[in-house]
Amino acid sequence: MMAAGTAAGRGLNVTLIEKNNRLGKKLLITGKGRCNITNNADIEDFIQNVPVNGSFLYSAFYTFPNTSLIELLNQLGLKTKVERGGRVFPESDKASDVVKTLEKYMKQSKVNIVHGEVVQIKTHHKKVTGVVLKTGQEIAADSIIVATGGMSYPETGSTGDGYRFARQLGHTVTELKPSLVPLETKEDWVKKLQGLSLKNVQVCLYNSHHKKIFSDFGEMLFTHYGVSGPIILSASSHIRNLQNEDYYLVIDLKPALSNEQLDKRIQRDFEKYSRKYYINALDDLLPKKLIPVVVELSGIAYDKPVNQITKAERLGIVELLKNLSLHIKGFRPLKEAIVTSGGVHVDEINPATMESKLIEGLYFAGEVIDVDAYTGGFNLQIAFSTGYLAGLNC
Repeated sequence: MMAAGTAAGRGLNVTLIEKNNRLGKKLLITGKGRCNITNNADIEDFIQNVPVNGSFLYSAFYTFPNTSLIELLNQLGLKTKVERGGRVFPESDKASDVVKTLEKYMKQSKVNIVHGEVVQIKTHHKKVTGVVLKTGQEIAADSIIVATGGMSYPETGSTGDGYRFARQLGHTVTELKPSLVPLETKEDWVKKLQGLSLKNVQVCLYNSHHKKIFSDFGEMLFTHYGVSGPIILSASSHIRNLQNEDYYLVIDLKPALSNEQLDKRIQRDFEKYSRKYYINALDDLLPKKLIPVVVELSGIAYDKPVNQITKAERLGIVELLKNLSLHIKGFRPLKEAIVTSGGVHVDEINPATMESKLIEGLYFAGEVIDVDAYTGGFNLQIAFSTGYLAGLNC
């Protein structure tokens, strides 16, 4: 939509071919339906938040930065707001308002919209000539922008079509993997915590050399297979070589308290419940669902009277709550990932225009390119910036 609106704004005759029965289907589910449009970080920070081929995006980010995107959306009538971590959302908290705004952008510049599925990009002497739709209809074109997304959330239409087109036209597509994806863990006890959401916890990710490679504070969720939630999704994009390396997570359930402070807190609770069993003395400290798991992992009998728990046992509980460990077994499938890592090789795309270096008049924008970023609005800004640049140069 950004590419089409921008190209048509230059006075070109633009047709947007949409596979779905409605526009912006994937945009509607971003940010839990609120649409985390972008981030208000500066451009250098943006580059740092794109671990895969971030430097390829210099031209795109500088030509159409987050400030220009927000300005454009504001001019079109969409009010925005900034939340924790610099995340930018529509003031209405509705992703549908972002879609409507982009539709307005295209309408203003008279983009022609066709609902249909492209099955082939036609070329002649290494130059694009048009596309063929599933119905057999052909549409002639001097320029074609492939903005088909990746392979995550296939029900929204991202079924990897762009990768297929790129390969057919001689492009290299790097290995496709899930990124920003829930994690499966080896520990069985997570099943007992399914559905439990924890807020204000700290999560650290370590590799097999016990080197900390990621740390964040916020919200996470236990599932029947492992863990999910914002900080887990962010952690997942730092896991690069799961086949040859072991990774584990360490969760600090009480990051606001030091070990000494937590020990004093537990002592107060144990005095308060001094006549109760251990399992009944943790209600003030932990969510109900978590208590039996913590009791089991602590190795202390659930029916031990609290006033008989030793100092060593109590310090063991402190250690457990500050360092709850989970070992990563694998990623959830690509279809459950927010972003697809991998895509059309950046060496084969001109970073200043988004045009293919192999086929004249062929452009790529968004997730179909081998770039992916952390959570926080960075991936959508990649889509907007590369879409704008392709629309400006096609």
